[in-house]
Amino acid sequence: MSAISYDPTRSEVRQNPYPYYRELRQKAPVAHIASTDFYAVASHRHVLEVFRTPELFSSRAMRWVRTGGRAPSSPLEGTNMTPEQAAEFAAALPFSPLELVMARSVIYAEPAEHHGLRAIVNRGFTPRKIAELEPRVREIARECLVKARTKGELELMSEFAIPLPVTVIAEMLGIDVERQADFKRWSDAIIQTSTGGPATGQRAPEMLELFQYLAQVIEARRRAPREDLISTLIRAEQGEALKPAEVVMFTLLLLVAGNETTTNLLGNALLALTENPEQLARVQTDRSLIPVLVEEALRWDSPAQALFREATRDTELGGVAIPAGSVVVPLVGSANRDEEAFPGGERFEVRRDRPAHIAFGFGLHYCLGASLARLEARVALEELLELRGIARKSDVEPERLDSFMVRGPRSLPLTFEG
Repeated sequence: MSAISYDPTRSEVRQNPYPYYRELRQKAPVAHIASTDFYAVASHRHVLEVFRTPELFSSRAMRWVRTGGRAPSSPLEGTNMTPEQAAEFAAALPFSPLELVMARSVIYAEPAEHHGLRAIVNRGFTPRKIAELEPRVREIARECLVKARTKGELELMSEFAIPLPVTVIAEMLGIDVERQADFKRWSDAIIQTSTGGPATGQRAPEMLELFQYLAQVIEARRRAPREDLISTLIRAEQGEALKPAEVVMFTLLLLVAGNETTTNLLGNALLALTENPEQLARVQTDRSLIPVLVEEALRWDSPAQALFREATRDTELGGVAIPAGSVVVPLVGSANRDEEAFPGGERFEVRRDRPAHIAFGFGLHYCLGASLARLEARVALEELLELRGIARKSDVEPERLDSFMVRGPRSLPLTFEG
């Protein structure tokens, strides 16, 4: 077999992984990647097999995203912190850093714990609760477009795709919406330090700011509970279902995941539409296609490109032997373009018949906020696609987030006729 060129440490691969995914599917649907020492799983069939067998492929590897799915050899490994910064970080926390590191999370909890943790916040994401948010989501979307309608142009990410979901999740959590610029900055720091390439930069001060802010908000909610998600977590803590560090981690998860997915989904959707103007015209002519557009955007350019799993014992996948303890990476972005599952999968098609993608995962760890992301994206696109003559302001390919796990444009300037 010829050498595989997929290497997520290379910037050109992170900027456009799809040719490399295609090569993997054709040559080695399950392949050991020497540069990162993990097993990449590229085909839809094998990714589903990983998701369907959590007893073989444990999500506990997600605890160590910052160190490539492996437990760090030291507390500072993968944090980009100097010893002095680590000491400052530890002094600012109301509990030990080790408690934070070992806190349980729905992202990597084993099945026995997962259901109980998920049940704590499930009541905030029921179909009825999500449906009730639609008027507020629409109001926020329209507010974001007021200035754009006057100017005839819009920087999609900073003026629309970021503030809309940040505002929604901040209001659900009960935190200060006015700090949305900080939320995005902190969220970017988490993505970059956890899932970026080798040149992630020094983001430790921002991480410290974030944890200090969350600790303050949580303490305020302990003193004066409200009807919000943080108060829900506090009640679980007081009922001894969660530890203080787990409340912080749960809040962090909801804040970051609650804005990153929708932000990148909207950015990727508009990139796809402007690169395929016939599809843009089609969906603007027939707006009943917008829900399908949301699903096709999720499939074609998935906001979450990859996840980490750990082989719990010696096993085999796609004819490849995988030793116990190995890190296995199901490449969701590749699986969602697999021609065997999606005929013409490399083509973006807003009339695709039921694009049953796995952009939100599958099975036990199916994304808690999937229904919220779908609602936000549908409403946002309904409002945005009322603008006529939408086009990219520049032909230059936009810079993507520096991550092999999370995909979206950093900026996307648009023009339109009104």
